[in-house]
Amino acid sequence: MEYARLGSSGLVVSRIALGCMSFGSREWRPWMLEEEEAMPFFKRAVELGINFFDTADVYSLGVSEEITGKALREYANPDETVLATKVRLKMGDGPNRVGLSRKHIVQSCEASLRRLGVECIDLYQIHRADPNTPVEETLAALDQLVRDGKVLYIGASSMYAWQLMKALSVSERNGWARFVSMQNHYNLVYREEEREMMPLCLDQGLGVIPWSPLARGILAGTRSRGEHQASVRDEHDAPLSDHLYDQDGDWDVVEATVQVAQNRGDEPAQVALAWLLSRPGVVAPIVGVTKIAQLDSAAGALRLDLSDDEVSALEAPYRPHAVRGWIDGPLRLPGIRS
Repeated sequence: MEYARLGSSGLVVSRIALGCMSFGSREWRPWMLEEEEAMPFFKRAVELGINFFDTADVYSLGVSEEITGKALREYANPDETVLATKVRLKMGDGPNRVGLSRKHIVQSCEASLRRLGVECIDLYQIHRADPNTPVEETLAALDQLVRDGKVLYIGASSMYAWQLMKALSVSERNGWARFVSMQNHYNLVYREEEREMMPLCLDQGLGVIPWSPLARGILAGTRSRGEHQASVRDEHDAPLSDHLYDQDGDWDVVEATVQVAQNRGDEPAQVALAWLLSRPGVVAPIVGVTKIAQLDSAAGALRLDLSDDEVSALEAPYRPHAVRGWIDGPLRLPGIRS
């Protein structure tokens, strides 16, 4: 395993992060791996040297946090584990169970601490921006959590670059804790973040930890052009996948990835991750898995060194996209209202 600092912070994380959305309750999504099934994934992740684990309160409405906390107590060294979770999305009925108000942030943090079974969250992230709450209120609440020792670092996720810059400016002016990371939608199929967000993160010292690094699995090269229903998750989430990756040119990128992988004798998923890991500012793609082999494959991507010609071949088919993957845009997780 390789390790890197998270942006300009002193926090050191593995260059592969295990995304824990897949671990939870089938009452939330039929493709979830429940506790007994999930435990071997955490054990294997620790064996591979992964110390960075990302979940969210909304994943299985808290069950993912419970499983993640229990598994890491079982298999990991808490002094070396970097545990990340998120706040923002709807956690129940009522107007104060959603958003980034001081009330929802503080209550959600306390609930996450209980579910995770820890006294402090290493990286507490806002799960998209909240247009209904002043950013000053959100950042003041996050800063207080840091001062109270309940959170060590704070991070942001998919939003406009101007929103991130405004938040960084507000934090600087008030002497508040500052975002150290950006969890955004970035992969070979979707590269719109390269226009403004990636340069901003490089300039301001935020570590980038992309979600959906394999474009909901299509970069693994196991599906034909336009085919989505290859698994229970694909069948259930096809409308969301179709919206995120709905251009015919997306499959040109997939086919280029498969071709480069075949020429090298590597897996397409590893080539796609190797490309992402080579991008300036990218610290650790967040990899979600439902098979142990997928976890091993992701760790194996660290050994790949792509040539300039291979990078050019991977990037050449790309075509611009509309903005995809934000809460105030097209992304609506089934059963959750923003």
